[in-house]
Amino acid sequence: MSLLGGQAPAGMPDPTNPLIVQSDLTVLLETAAPRAAEARGALSRFAELDKAPEHIQTYRITPLTLWNAAASGLTAAEATTTLTGFAKYPVPPAVLTEVAEQIGRYGRLRLVRDFDSGGLAITTDEPSLLDTLVAHDRVAPLVGDRLDGNRFAVRIGDRGALKQALVTLGWPPSDEAGYDDGAQLPIDLTCEPRPYQGDAVASWWADGSAAGGNGVLVLPCGAGKTIIGLAAMVQAGTKTLVIATSVMAARQWINEAIDKTDLTADQVGEYSGETKDVKPLTVATYQILTWRQPGVAEDADEELAHPHLSLFNREPWGLVVYDEVHLLPAPVFRATSRIQAIRRLGLTATLVREDGREEDVFSLIGPKRYDAPWKELEAQGWIAPATCTEVRVDLPEDLRMAYATAKPQQRYRLAATAPAKLKAVDRLVERHRGDRILVIGQYLDQLKQVATHLDAPLITGQTSQTVREERFNAFRDGDIELLVVSKIANFSIDLPEANVAIQISGAFGSRQEEAQRLGRIIRPKANGGQASFYTVVARETIDATFAANRQRFLTEQGYAYDITDLARL
Repeated sequence: MSLLGGQAPAGMPDPTNPLIVQSDLTVLLETAAPRAAEARGALSRFAELDKAPEHIQTYRITPLTLWNAAASGLTAAEATTTLTGFAKYPVPPAVLTEVAEQIGRYGRLRLVRDFDSGGLAITTDEPSLLDTLVAHDRVAPLVGDRLDGNRFAVRIGDRGALKQALVTLGWPPSDEAGYDDGAQLPIDLTCEPRPYQGDAVASWWADGSAAGGNGVLVLPCGAGKTIIGLAAMVQAGTKTLVIATSVMAARQWINEAIDKTDLTADQVGEYSGETKDVKPLTVATYQILTWRQPGVAEDADEELAHPHLSLFNREPWGLVVYDEVHLLPAPVFRATSRIQAIRRLGLTATLVREDGREEDVFSLIGPKRYDAPWKELEAQGWIAPATCTEVRVDLPEDLRMAYATAKPQQRYRLAATAPAKLKAVDRLVERHRGDRILVIGQYLDQLKQVATHLDAPLITGQTSQTVREERFNAFRDGDIELLVVSKIANFSIDLPEANVAIQISGAFGSRQEEAQRLGRIIRPKANGGQASFYTVVARETIDATFAANRQRFLTEQGYAYDITDLARL
């Protein structure tokens, strides 16, 4: 039986309307239509932007987008009213049925406290649904005795694993079991958050209810995710663990916490490969948490193999903040599964995961609570406008033969390190003389060659932490105008005045890396200037194929790529 009771909401198709709803759950938005902006705002609550060329944008409705919408309070009636009310043509009935059913699935199962036993319970108003699910071989080991007609016991430590299993089966539970308070940490901001930053935190906090205090906030690089994290700490008022992507990123968090809050230096600690200083606010790195004890068997206990994961459990945390949550590695996922009684906040510029584990982020960190469109923040002046250009170069004849006969795994490296890319870099650096330029790549030998050729400082994973900080600081201060950097600069490196990025190679077809690299240069500029992002690609090779895939996320956000070649630079 349809959750809409067989009745479609009011709203007749109108040829001037902006939406075309298709039976495959894609929705086309005509950007020039009179009500396009209004429709975009309503549609984005329960659909994800898939493609964003100039005139027709494509949105995709998936179970995960609908569950995220349901978690934010959207009803099936509101979603179907949006589709029918903005539709140019009749909406396929099957679409309305699927939207209603998927939204209706969220929360029909509820994870709650069982105060009699001190544990948890999974419950529903539909005992037959619960009986069916607990009999499944993925769920059965995670539930205990039947407590009454519509409740089964759940061990506290299985809270996360049960949510993962139910999401996999298509039945996302509403987690209403609440949180442990953690040790108190009164904290206040000493700066005023931007309006959208305040809105993001409010969406996550949900007035302090059991339904809030978990989830992911999605904002562009340069939009101030650190401030948002600090504002979340103000709301929680509790001992906090932040996990960052690198030692440098961790130190940026520490510096911002001391600068932008009333915390003192002795209240903030770094937990990394270099120091293990646990304080009321502790900033750790993913690397130290996932460090594996040498010589430990593959099937050993998780915390024996990864001893620093015990940091999650051995302190009375009340909040864990996951910076760049889309990078969450498997051991941290598993540790997070065991600490579901602690409030959790994920921060990211894109929820795209190349491993397809978006559902695990939903299950273990929480639903997407806020998503700020890049172009919207650009229009408001919060991030710098950017142009994106693909520069195509040729492989020389001798390399074309080597490329043609190479093994598949070797072809990308041959194409990505094409000699003509050095000429392209020369011309782009000359074009932007006086700007602050980052040359970014994947392969160390290529980067060393470029740095030597340009007589520019090089920063890679082999560069000591002290030298990295010296060179980044010199770039920030204007003493250096050109840096050659490896993928270590993809994340959480604050270089506000960088306004040109030249990408010469990357991690195959990674959309998230493309977004992060553009993010290095779109911090708002003191002079209000724009950013220029270049990708140098060897044409008619797998390099070009990967480049097309890498660009997808940014074109979905509304960025257009111009295409030129070496001869026209």
